[in-house]
Amino acid sequence: MDSSSAARRRINSIHSHLVTSSRSSPLIRSNPTAGEFCLDNGYSVALPEKLSTGDWNVYRSARSPFKLVSRFPDHPDIATLHDNFEHAVHDFRDYKYLGTRVRVDGTVGDYKWMTYGEVGTARTAIGSGLVHHGITMGSTVGIYFINRPEWLIVDHACSAYSYVSVPLYDTLGPDAVQFIVNHANVQAIFCVAETLNSLISGLSEMPSVRLVVVVGGLNESLPSLPASAGVKVVSYSVLLNQGRSKPQPFVPPKPDDVATICYTSGTTGTPKGVVLTHANLISNVAGSSFSVKFFSSDIYISYLPLAHIYERSNQILTVYFGVAVGFYQGDNMKLLDDLAALRPTVFSSVPRLYNRIYDGINNAVKSSGGLKERLFNAAYNAKKQALLNGKNASGIWDRLVFNKIKDKLGGRVRFMTSGASPLSPEVMEFMKICFGARVLEGYGMTETACVISGMDEGDNLIGHVGSPNPACEIKLVDVPEMNYTSADQPNPRGEICVRGPIVFRGYYKDEVQTKEVVDEDGWLHTGDIGLWLPGGRLQIIDRKKNIFKLAQGEYIAPEKIENVYAKCKFVGQCFIYGDSFNSSLVAVVSVDPDVLKSWAASQGIKHGDPRELCNNPRVKAAVVSDMDALRGFEFAKAVTLVLEPFTLENGLLTPTLKIKRPQAKEYFAEAITNMYKELAASDPTHR
Repeated sequence: MDSSSAARRRINSIHSHLVTSSRSSPLIRSNPTAGEFCLDNGYSVALPEKLSTGDWNVYRSARSPFKLVSRFPDHPDIATLHDNFEHAVHDFRDYKYLGTRVRVDGTVGDYKWMTYGEVGTARTAIGSGLVHHGITMGSTVGIYFINRPEWLIVDHACSAYSYVSVPLYDTLGPDAVQFIVNHANVQAIFCVAETLNSLISGLSEMPSVRLVVVVGGLNESLPSLPASAGVKVVSYSVLLNQGRSKPQPFVPPKPDDVATICYTSGTTGTPKGVVLTHANLISNVAGSSFSVKFFSSDIYISYLPLAHIYERSNQILTVYFGVAVGFYQGDNMKLLDDLAALRPTVFSSVPRLYNRIYDGINNAVKSSGGLKERLFNAAYNAKKQALLNGKNASGIWDRLVFNKIKDKLGGRVRFMTSGASPLSPEVMEFMKICFGARVLEGYGMTETACVISGMDEGDNLIGHVGSPNPACEIKLVDVPEMNYTSADQPNPRGEICVRGPIVFRGYYKDEVQTKEVVDEDGWLHTGDIGLWLPGGRLQIIDRKKNIFKLAQGEYIAPEKIENVYAKCKFVGQCFIYGDSFNSSLVAVVSVDPDVLKSWAASQGIKHGDPRELCNNPRVKAAVVSDMDALRGFEFAKAVTLVLEPFTLENGLLTPTLKIKRPQAKEYFAEAITNMYKELAASDPTHR
């Protein structure tokens, strides 16, 4: 018997142990007549890693357990981003696609829209314009501005003419931009007038650049560089006209061609270029489409950075379903104004913003007091109970209480997603109840073209990130130094590893770092620690990399503690520090200035400069008391309060809003030293 028929028999044997179910939950159930092996009902199924031998430790989505998804089930012909957009132009030609409130002169008004057909025409013109300027197939094209219609038009042009798009983070600064341009050998850069001068001043250090296209600038005011520079500077409108006058045929990419190189900043070192193919991106979004359904009547607001994979992936999905995408005006402080004007039905965000919404509503309820507070609590508890019982609450609660809250996001949001970092169960429940929307939390990373797992429709359990994307499989690998093993009871635990068509090709020009994260069997080691909850749901519990050891040998995961402290009303942001020379943790807390001032006023504490409050012993005691109320076994024994937030500008956050730990340690070095001195003075045994 040949090996292929033996393998087929083993697969059939595994298949016989399972019966697919047409009901939404459970998606798969065990077949009790198939033999001794039985699998739990749930959203995932466990399979053996190797057919011939091995534990049943590899989990796949119950929606597609025997074949990893690589194409959209309803449109298997869509194999590339170009195919996806061509499908949308064909099916949704006259539907609204890209909308913006910002006028040519910079003023803001109502949303004006381009249809899918109009964007398709602009895409062809921009691609043809690049061909006209001699940018050859396979070249890298940099996109250096925040979300706006031209971002997606240029990206679609890259897909249609087999260019590789390279997002240049607006927040990375000129040094990192220069590094990426040189590292990726970028030939053409699309920028805005505001960044043109800094870009031109560094062109001598970026020899690969041949063309700079300025979006939003008037051609007459653009500088002309000497011919010796070898770089042309043209406006977007001129490039558009050049392409229209000489349209070029598409140069469609193949599925395994590189679609984009996404540079991730990381918390240390130079940016790493994540190489993603068309197949990576299509398979990921195709897998996500099993549980996320949009409609051509939906409206999506785009404000999360398009340079990051979370928003990029969302945009591929919106194209597939023919969704209208409205852009924010470019200022996060005016996002609520944009939401009121656009009234989206789909809202994607990150826990940091959801936490602010949660805190804002809670503080408003508490300050209203009396009847209003009691009414809110009654409405909240009634909807919570209905949700737990799988029923719809009485509409009276929405009319009396929640419609006013829904109006904060425009009043029509039916679907919300959360990613980038963990969303606390309390905040997740709060969003579901207050906005009456489906709230989906997912888990992913740039190296997997976004989604690794996501919550399934109809799953009302919270505090997890759902089942595997049908386009990948997941296993947990033992991390003995942190006491996480697959034999842990009652739930297996370990480092989350991912395999499948969503896994990236590698880090650009960096084989060493690629081999550090992708093993010889094709498993990507994420560095995140997970456990399997009943029903095959994945829960993220820790981070392998961001751990440090205290003097007594105790391992600490600071992000976990920071997430707990983030629930305190005074805490805007928190940085936890510890090292192997000390037995205690210390914290630097960036306080919420509004909460701080309000509390000080209620206590009759007078102050001139708000910074004085950070050093006030009564204020500090109140903050520490609030933090201590949440503390578990691991907690900070000393706290320093600061008014300055952690931001991209002061170098304390990555573009994905994670704390840069080495930089934060250096930035707050004096405060850290002083806190440990105070601890030593008050308790000489603390070391």
